[in-house]
Amino acid sequence: MTDLERVVGDVRAASRILARMPGRRRDEALLEMADALERRAGEILRENRQDLEAAKRERAAPAVIDRLLLDEDRIADMAAGVRAVAALEDPIGRIDGGRRLPNGLEIVRKRVPLGVVAVVYEGRPNVTADAVALCLKSGNAVILRGSRLALRSNLIIAEVLTGALIEADAPRWAVALLGADREELRRLVQLEDSIDLAIPRGGEELKRFLRQHARVPVIYAASGNNHVYVHADADPEMAVRIAVNAKVQRPGVCNAAETLLVHRDAAPAVLAAAAEKLGASGVELRVDAAGRELLGEAGAALAEATEQDYATEFLDLVMAVRVVDSLEQAVEHIATHGSGHSEAIVTGSLAAAREFEEAVDAAVVYVNASTRFTDGGEFGMGAEIGISTQKLHARGPIGLAELTSYTYVVTGDGHLR
Repeated sequence: MTDLERVVGDVRAASRILARMPGRRRDEALLEMADALERRAGEILRENRQDLEAAKRERAAPAVIDRLLLDEDRIADMAAGVRAVAALEDPIGRIDGGRRLPNGLEIVRKRVPLGVVAVVYEGRPNVTADAVALCLKSGNAVILRGSRLALRSNLIIAEVLTGALIEADAPRWAVALLGADREELRRLVQLEDSIDLAIPRGGEELKRFLRQHARVPVIYAASGNNHVYVHADADPEMAVRIAVNAKVQRPGVCNAAETLLVHRDAAPAVLAAAAEKLGASGVELRVDAAGRELLGEAGAALAEATEQDYATEFLDLVMAVRVVDSLEQAVEHIATHGSGHSEAIVTGSLAAAREFEEAVDAAVVYVNASTRFTDGGEFGMGAEIGISTQKLHARGPIGLAELTSYTYVVTGDGHLR
């Protein structure tokens, strides 16, 4: 038996204990974890600084540095997220359907844990706490596999959380952290009898790797090539505020907007103001020919957008801009270039809003709001493991409900078929 198989076996055994553990005890373990994160924040920050220094030496992109960075506020947010998950209703054992058949058999559908969840993530140490909290609350054991860049941060956070498990008299192997070896990851996602679900949260290379090698079920927490579309009748001030927030508030995350689409009729009132505000925030704009013409002298100084720009998730202070002639053209652009993550329309028309909602195929569709709200915490789910752009069996923020399955319990009185 290899070391990996031994670890996975221990985690599998812990998952069976968790599945029978009362929700109250799982909540107690979560609260102990939140306290431990705050109590040992200094140690976490010291290890994180070493990861940051190593990443900067390797000239990692600003978006990567931002995702890697922990500070006192982010650790406080991690602890708050764990407490928020603990406060949610226990999903395990919940009856979410049932009926009595004509023959007298009674059928109920009861929520149960998945079992063992493997979470694969890149450069986001906060995911360590989020994944553990959601998996523990939903009765699942979790195998964490972070990236090389965040190795020290992940190690100390996993140590803190595991120590809290022991203090709370919960199974120690409910949480396991693997190293960053790619061959070990390949073997992990081929353990069909041991891993019930894998959730990767990373770039396209990671997705391609798992599509090639995984034999276990996978939910892809995918990229976000997201759009803000300004309709002809949009309030110009609202449109600019939403576009700036969606791009600037935190550009290196998957729910940031990458392209601004502006209806030709709205462009005179919106485009110059948006370009000014975005430029003042350090955003490099790449604008189509129609937009550059409308912007006049200011537009001539901007780079002209290419098809590659529209297909790119920049994760940086870069934004593509296109002027469109209709809502239908905006929807067509989104269908061609979007990733099915988060799409927004700014409009004063209920009819336009409804048409956009029905025509756009995305996990989350916004009307008069920033795409930056696509987040488990913002949705009242406590936290999330990632944002799924799939349709089976989870879509949008992956929270407690998405980490459960169900069992049909059928009760009879000596019934025979």
